[in-house]
This record gives sequence, C-alpha cells and structure tokens, in this order.
Amino acid sequence: MTQPACVRVRFIMQRKWQVSLVVCVGVFMSSLDLFIVNIAFPAIAKHFDGASLSSLSWVLSAYAIVFASLLVPAGRWADAFGRKRAFLLGLGVFVLASTACALAPSVGALVAARVVQAIGGALMLPTSLGLMLPEFGPQERHMAIGVWAATGGVAAAAGPPLGGVLVQADWRWVFLVNVPIGLAGLAFGVRTLTERRERGGQRPDLLGALMLIVAIGSLVVAIVKGQEWGWTSPAILALLATTAVLLPALWLRSEHQPAPVVDPAMLRVRSFGLAVGASLLFFAGFAAMLLAGVLFLTGVWHESVLRAGLMLFPGPAMATVFSLPSARLGARVGYRIPGMAGAALFICGSLWWITQIGDTPAYLSEFLPGMVIGGAGVGLVIPTLTGAGASSLPPERFATGAAVLTMGRQIGSALGVAVLVAVLGTASTTAADFQAAWLITGAGALGAGIALAALGRPAHAQLAATASPDRVVADASAIAERAA
Repeated sequence: MTQPACVRVRFIMQRKWQVSLVVCVGVFMSSLDLFIVNIAFPAIAKHFDGASLSSLSWVLSAYAIVFASLLVPAGRWADAFGRKRAFLLGLGVFVLASTACALAPSVGALVAARVVQAIGGALMLPTSLGLMLPEFGPQERHMAIGVWAATGGVAAAAGPPLGGVLVQADWRWVFLVNVPIGLAGLAFGVRTLTERRERGGQRPDLLGALMLIVAIGSLVVAIVKGQEWGWTSPAILALLATTAVLLPALWLRSEHQPAPVVDPAMLRVRSFGLAVGASLLFFAGFAAMLLAGVLFLTGVWHESVLRAGLMLFPGPAMATVFSLPSARLGARVGYRIPGMAGAALFICGSLWWITQIGDTPAYLSEFLPGMVIGGAGVGLVIPTLTGAGASSLPPERFATGAAVLTMGRQIGSALGVAVLVAVLGTASTTAADFQAAWLITGAGALGAGIALAALGRPAHAQLAATASPDRVVADASAIAERAA
C-alpha cells in the first residue's frame, strides 16, 4: 500500500508544477512581447526601406490597444465557456499570429498580425492564474502567486538582451521565438490542464470593446499625425470628435450592461479610480522611455542592437529587484509612500538624462545612472498600483479589477508611444532631440505621483501594518483564490 501512495503523492506534486509551467509559458510570451519588440524597431525600419517612426509605432500601439480593450471581455468569456479552452485557444492564436508577424511582407501586414497576436494574449492572461491556483493547497497559494507574478518580471528583464541577440540573426526571430515554445505549451496543456468555468457567467460586451478600440485608436492616430496633417485639419478634428463621442457613449452603455468592458461603479471607488489613472499616466511615461532608449542608443550613439539591449537590461533588472520590497512595504504602511517614492525616482532618472546625456557615448557615467535610478522607481511603482487597486475592491471583484488596471496600463502605453512619436518626428539624431522625450517620461511619472499622493491610507492598512509578512501574503492568496 505504501508504494501506490508515494506514487500518488509524487504525481500530485508534479501536476501542480506541470500546470504552472504551461500557464507561465503563456504569461511569459505575452509579457515578453511588451518589451522585446522595441529592440527590433531599427532593424524592422531598415528592412522595410526606412519605414517612418509613425508607421512603425503601430506595431506597439495596435497590440496595446486591442490587448487592453479585450482583457475584460476575454476574461468573462473564459469564465463562462471554460478557462482551459480559452487559454489554449489564446495560445494557439498567439503562435499563429507570431508566425504571421515573422512572415509579414509589409508594415501594414505586421500591424495586422500584431492585432491578432493581441487577441491571443488577451485570452491567455486573464485565465492563467485561474487555472494555476486551484492546483495548489491553501497554504501554498502565496507561492503560486509569487511564481506567476515573477514570470512577468523575468520577461521584462530578459526582453532587451534577448531581443538584441535575436535581432543579430534577423528581426523576424523576435516573433519566431514564440512558435516552438507555444507549440510545446499547447501539446503539454491539452493533456495537463483541467477545464474550469464559472456557473452563471455573463456574456461579454464585445460592442463596448469595439467602441473602446475605435476611440483610443482614433486618439492615437490624431496624436501621431496631428503635426503632419495639421491640428485643425478636417481629418484630425474628425478623429478627435470620434474619441470625444465614443468614450462618453461607452460610459453610458457600461452603466446598463451586466458585464461591461469597464464597470463605472468600480471607477467610482476613489482609490481604485486613482490607481487606474496613475497606471495610465505612469505607463505612458514608461512606454515612451523604453522606445526612446532604444532609438537614442541606436540613433544617436550608433550602438548595435545587441549592445543597446544589454545597455537597457539594468533598468528592468532593478525593477525586478525592487518589486518585492515595494509590495511588502505597501502592505505594511499603505501604498502612497512607496508609490510616491517610486515616481520620484523615475522622475530623477529622466532628469539625469536631460542634464547629463550628450552626443558622445559615455554609458557608465551618463546613461547607466538614469537607467538604474529609473528602474528602481519602476520596481516601487508597479506593485503599488496593483496593491492599491486590489485593496480598494471586495475579493469577488479582484479578478475584474486586475484586468481593468492592466487595461489602464496598456492604454497608457499606447498613448505614451503616440506622444513620443509626435514629439520626435524625424529629427532624432542628437541628444538635444531627445530632451522632450525624457520630459515626456518624467511628466507621466509626475502625474502618476500626484494621483498616488491622493490615495491616502487604505482602509485595511491599519491591520496590514501590524500583521506579519506571512499573514499579508496569506491574505493576498485568499483574495486571489476567491477570484479564481
């Protein structure tokens, strides 16, 4: 009798890590694509006969806008029709779209493939934690959450250097690298994952998602093309009017939808609304910084793509290092203090570049300090935004709240890239040309810092301040467990 019991225990121990591996493959790929594609910009532009920065920016913006708009509908669809089905479908779509990205004959085809890729990513991300957590016992779920969260951090840190290495061979490998990993995840996931669904799940508001895509897309086009077409031209005015009409219409529609894209009642919670607003502003600056860093290193200092990727690596590495202390500090003293400190550090990194960077390469004395300081700020801010948003909502709304926070991040990223492209234009060959770019990054962090300063002390912070770290983690595990 002993042997079968041992075998059974070993199988259970193996299964939870098998499920974790499959789930984290999807999380890693969708997170990696947020960081790795920036590095390929110069190579993609060269391949497509010097494609303009404004047209290439849609490789990033189209992904971010569609991903953001479909997160909540995809999560609701997965709850109703099966999380395993949704995850595997998303993974398959992501793999096919990655192949299409690599084979794209034009920038337009590449952008279209990125849109499809975003649909796959939106199906994977909301379902991943819901598939993973039930495999762990109540006392182990904090460990599962840690592994799941760390996957995104590893992807962020690995993105710049990995992208640099792949682009050395061919920029298409930035997308092709997803194919073998994704196919292995599909084969393994079919056998390993267990179907889970929520009874009484509501149908998602796909029309609302389409309205959000058109509204944000129109705003991005207006920002990118405003100077070229003229801010008072009929086309730009029509685009701005489209955004001005659709966003209020979406809000009114959401008031009466049982499963809206954005729940107005959630945004009326003051601390949650501030967290979403801060996410949008901070990630606008963060996305602008990532792209501006690549363009500066390759365009002004004329570094190779590989060297540029390695030069950017300390930033996400510092963010990964500072994220855990920030989460613990926020749970103890409230999210305002680490959030404001992180925003201040990010601003200091931008100011360092404004005052110190010149046309002559001097990585250790000029570029690296700003990247390290700013990276530490990112590590303090991101867990703060997540924690502040989660602490504002009851446990049963945590999953939807996390999706709305992620939506804010992605929309902010798209807007940040659009503003950067509008400011840089075609003149980006000297350090002086990037002064406005670093101002954009700092301005986003400043706005986020002001929003975080208004948070105040969350209602549960008095309890968290006296609780042990293990208790705080256990509480977070319980919230995620109920959401799953």
